[in-house]
Amino acid sequence: MKVKICGLKDAANVEAAVKAGADYIGFVFFEKSPRNVSHEQAAALARNVPAGVIKTALVVDPSDADLSKLCAAVPIDLIQLHGHETPQRVREVKTLTGLPVLKAVGISDDADLPALKDYARVADQILIDAKPPKGTVLPGGNGLKFDWQLIKGLQWDIPWMLAGGLTPGNAAVAIQATGAAQLDVSSGVESAPGLKDPALIARFIAAAHAA
Repeated sequence: MKVKICGLKDAANVEAAVKAGADYIGFVFFEKSPRNVSHEQAAALARNVPAGVIKTALVVDPSDADLSKLCAAVPIDLIQLHGHETPQRVREVKTLTGLPVLKAVGISDDADLPALKDYARVADQILIDAKPPKGTVLPGGNGLKFDWQLIKGLQWDIPWMLAGGLTPGNAAVAIQATGAAQLDVSSGVESAPGLKDPALIARFIAAAHAA
């Protein structure tokens, strides 16, 4: 079982996540998000992440220039595309950055499932998240879950993560319902939007590992 703690903004919570056993650390580069960090902030935080913990950059419909600046400024291991990027754009990002790509795909009903196969052909990993409500400015981190039965029994040829509405209280249920081997959490370990709680981080990772 692997866990990604996304949307970290300060050294204390990066340390808490690493100490609790996080496998991935996520930095958000999206100005509308309460979890947004600058390149300078992320670079400083990345220095506190030990080797073996994957440093992930969450970006939303980035331009080539955006990606080049990000990669030059921050030592990132994985690009997370969380916008409306097409499969072709996923290929382009991989080529441009030379980094593996995790593509987030929003799910709300059966009609959304074919996209998972499309992206699984080009991405290195897929992140299955709840589709954001119409009108929301955030593509993820909304604390919403989707019907886990939609993906029960489905398999892909690449690794995948489950996200959306996960908390320390439902992590075990989510794993049992979906067969997920990786969980991604952000708002579910916060005391307020953008404010991570070290105790909740530790509880979430412990619950995932115990399941």
